[in-house]
Formats: sequence, C-alpha cells, structure tokens
Amino acid sequence: MIRVLLADDQALVRGALASMLRLEPDLEVVAELGDGTEVLPAARRTAPDVALLDVQMPGRDGLAVAAELRHALPSCRVIICTTFSRPGYLSRAMSAGAAGYVVKDSRPEQLVNAIRRVHAGLRFVDPALAAESLASGASPLTDREADVLRAAAEGGTVADIARTVGLSEGTVRNHLSSAIGKTQARTRAEAARIAETNGWL
Repeated sequence: MIRVLLADDQALVRGALASMLRLEPDLEVVAELGDGTEVLPAARRTAPDVALLDVQMPGRDGLAVAAELRHALPSCRVIICTTFSRPGYLSRAMSAGAAGYVVKDSRPEQLVNAIRRVHAGLRFVDPALAAESLASGASPLTDREADVLRAAAEGGTVADIARTVGLSEGTVRNHLSSAIGKTQARTRAEAARIAETNGWL
C-alpha cells in the first residue's frame, strides 16, 4: 500500500481527493489536513510515503512544507497539487524538494499515476506546465528583489518596505527599479502583480 497524506485548505477539494484515492486498491489516505502547520506533526505520526500538498494554505504554504518534509522525513515524497499552473511555482516546488507537480484540473488517472511514479522514485510534472516552464525560463528576479516586491505588494512607503526587509531605503529603491525593469512593468504594484502571476513570489 502507498500511504498518502493530503493537505488542502478547501474542505470540499480535500474530501473529493480523499474519496477518489480511496477507490484505488494500492492507495491508503492516512491523513487529511487543512493547514500547513499541521502537516509535519501529522507526517511524523502517520509516516506517509507521499504527501499531496496545495501551494496556498493557511499557516505554512505548500512550498515551505515541502522543504520541511525533505529535511525532517526524507522518505516522504512530495507532490504539489494546485490550481496554479505557473512556471515559477513549478521551479520553486522542485527547488523545495517536491518530486511531482499536478494541477487540479488534471484527469483523476493522471494524479493517481503521479502518486505511483513518485512513490517509485521517479518525478512527475504536468506535461503542459513543463512545456510552458521550459519556454518561459527561470525567474529573472534575485532573491532580494523578490523579497522587496513581496513587501511592496502589501503597500506602504519605501520606508515601510525598508523596515520590513531590513534594508536601507536607497537599496530598496534600487531593487524596486531593477525588478520593475526585469518584469517590464510601469509601477512597483504592476511588477509585483506580474511576478505573482508568474509564480516568482
């Protein structure tokens, strides 16, 4: 049996996924969670072979949880299962240690196939997203530029952003200017929106 942990903040989606997976003779759902902070304790308790994680969850997002699982329970393989078919998210998921990436509008058999492949030590990435990711390339933003844009997306002045990220106002202005240029945006708000849409933040 392949032991599967599910984490998705939408109860209906989580329940539907669990019901679907329980129809498979070789899959056992050992935990269903709605908050990212619950995943690691539940994984330690239930010892899943595969963790199926949404990207956006309260507490801790799926990408952060994937990195935690990689370090704490390296035998547990991670698949990101999300509505966000963004190349940037795919790249960040793989960097965090995920072995698979499936979008929620995939066919059920594709998700089941992904679980089996990942459990066997292979990788699985939604084919359309993989092609799009290759075409668009990696994020052009440095880590610091991404941090500054994340803070800028919350609003506030340059001084507010500088306090949030722990940089001088001049350095923040430089990072904002660079990020605006790299995203071909007109304003920092537009740059943040473009970066978010591409999954770079």
